[in-house]
Amino acid sequence: MGTVGRYNKVPYLDDVECAKKYGRVWGMYEFKRPMLAVMDPDMVKTILVKECFTYFINRRIFPSIGELYDTLFFSMGDDWRRIRNTLSPTFSSGRLKEMFSIVRHHSRKMADRLRLKVDNDEVIELKSVFAPYSLDAIASCAFSVDVDSINNPSSPIFIHSSKLFRLSILVFICHGFFPFLVPLLELFGLSIFNKTSSSYLRAAVEKIRAERDGQDSRDILQQMIDSQTVSESRREKQNKGLNDHEISSQGILFLNAGLETSNSALSFLAYNLARNPEAMKHLQKEIDETFPNKGQVQYEALMQMEYLECVINESLRLYPPGARLEREAKETIKINGIIIPKGMLVTIPVYALHRDPELWPEPEEFKPDRFSKENKQNINPYAFLPFGLGPRNCVGMRFAKIIVKLALVEILQNYSFSVCEETEIPLQMDPQGLLGPLKPIKLKLVPRSDASEHVDMCN
Repeated sequence: MGTVGRYNKVPYLDDVECAKKYGRVWGMYEFKRPMLAVMDPDMVKTILVKECFTYFINRRIFPSIGELYDTLFFSMGDDWRRIRNTLSPTFSSGRLKEMFSIVRHHSRKMADRLRLKVDNDEVIELKSVFAPYSLDAIASCAFSVDVDSINNPSSPIFIHSSKLFRLSILVFICHGFFPFLVPLLELFGLSIFNKTSSSYLRAAVEKIRAERDGQDSRDILQQMIDSQTVSESRREKQNKGLNDHEISSQGILFLNAGLETSNSALSFLAYNLARNPEAMKHLQKEIDETFPNKGQVQYEALMQMEYLECVINESLRLYPPGARLEREAKETIKINGIIIPKGMLVTIPVYALHRDPELWPEPEEFKPDRFSKENKQNINPYAFLPFGLGPRNCVGMRFAKIIVKLALVEILQNYSFSVCEETEIPLQMDPQGLLGPLKPIKLKLVPRSDASEHVDMCN
């Protein structure tokens, strides 16, 4: 495995140990490939923002990614620019406001589902609630379909969306140790991602599109369809809009990446609030003042909630959806006296950067006030990267935050999160896949009138 994981088998925890030992810049090997880890904020700014288009426009080039090669995440150069420019208007403020009522509908369904669990005094496995809620909201906004996985967790779309990014370790190891086998892997259709799930989701997106039959819609799928030029010129079509394969690929990406991001953010938020009841009470006070008498959540008021934003940002600092960012150098460049050769893979260890004690005092503590109006001026903007930064940041980050905020407010209007015997403290982190716990996070939900007493009992 090279030198990755020499101090901890969980890659992003290994980054924390390397930062303690080597400082903010160090080299390592992933299998036989050299990599440069960069946590210096000035260098991060150069890589992600200043020199992004000139030297660092592309992420890691993954062979054997199957039919997902043309998603926004993996596309490169001019193709990335074209796809990004097409998708960006989909997440404008006006469009987000239109999608708000759809997401609110699903947040209410999630709250109803939770009410049943509370009435039965169940310990709640957070992923079993937040993952289907996230998928339902995304599927409705992206494709105008109601998957209803919150009440039907055996839904094929939910199952395959959950499985897609479970990486094939065998294929990944072949890439590292036996790169000459990559053409053979591709010949046999082997992918680093779950091919069965990828094929199912592509067929599902194409079926949804085929059944649309000219119906008027303002969802994300229609935005992509409308991007296709009516010109018969193939070159012009490719330059201006998305082709059919690209449309399906972005649809798959929305389902999976959105599900993983929102589910992860909500699960860690609930965990952090359960362990920090004073912060939760402060947030509930703001919720009650903003929406008196458990009133319906409104878009403008939700977006103006300051402490809610602080709580979410602090949780994203501790548990960012992406533990690392990666860029590949197009040409040799010298930054802060360090020569980065052409083709070098540069990784930005976001998880470790967010826990740098010089940038974040008491980094292991959950302290939402770091992001208050009075304190956020002390935060280096290149040291907080939960959704990336610069031109290749997450295009759907504001949409993801709406999903998270609505769910959190709907729940905390009526309940409080509480740790219990089944809650794992501290969390053991999963060494495979995206940032997440090895075992599902489990908490109790307590009706607000009983919450204070129960929190005391559990703590």
